[in-house]
Amino acid sequence: MKLRIATYNIHKGVSSLRGMPRVHALKQALASMESDIFFLQEVQGRHDKYAMRHADVWPEEAQHQFLAGDSHQAVYGMNAVYDHGHHGNALLSRFPVLSSINRDVSDHAFEARGILHCVVQAPKADLHCYVIHLGLFARSRRRQTEALIEAVQTSSPPDAPLVIAGDFNDWTNELSDSLRQHLGVTEVFDKDLSSRGFGAYMRMLAGRGPKMKPARTFPAALPWLRLDRIYVRGLEIESAQVLHGGLWAKLSDHAPIVASLALR
Repeated sequence: MKLRIATYNIHKGVSSLRGMPRVHALKQALASMESDIFFLQEVQGRHDKYAMRHADVWPEEAQHQFLAGDSHQAVYGMNAVYDHGHHGNALLSRFPVLSSINRDVSDHAFEARGILHCVVQAPKADLHCYVIHLGLFARSRRRQTEALIEAVQTSSPPDAPLVIAGDFNDWTNELSDSLRQHLGVTEVFDKDLSSRGFGAYMRMLAGRGPKMKPARTFPAALPWLRLDRIYVRGLEIESAQVLHGGLWAKLSDHAPIVASLALR
């Protein structure tokens, strides 16, 4: 089974500098990725102020429904709620979504965060998908990662293929080793080192070899920080790339990651 997936923090569908609506351009950009499953963060479920101010270009339906269109099924996990609207994570799937649950992992009152878990009926296997957006503070991220590990261990069989993707805000790359050790996952940009052999991979885990580094995805105009991730288990990584350049710099402050996978 071949599978193409993408993770993207869409910045609530507005440009990062002037706050201008980019939802229609985002929909075209997502279509150009030709991904079977999208893991999206900062999806605007409702925003009354933008809807009034930009009535001519702001979709009447929620962003996850608008972006999914007729080709994908949309599931939304509402995290942050305020007087004029709410936002959260979303999963768009070309395949049927069998079940979904949104787990609150907010660590304090100023950052509402969640883990959106969906079971997708992909060809030949059910795929467990976790959409993540971790906090801005290191201690919060560590506690949220512990909650993620516990959620995966209790909500998916140990041999089930899975994808964990999203905005981890982990620019110091402190969380990857814990996810690898407890969940047996591989980050899609681990491929170069892991291809050198099992010994090299184990030396890395033990801290005696070169450390794997995720891709740079932020800011989108000139990616420098390594914030976004795709971790997989039970899937072969065929390729992975960051999409950046003039178009992507106008849509969001993050650059998307697209990966081609195959079921083992």
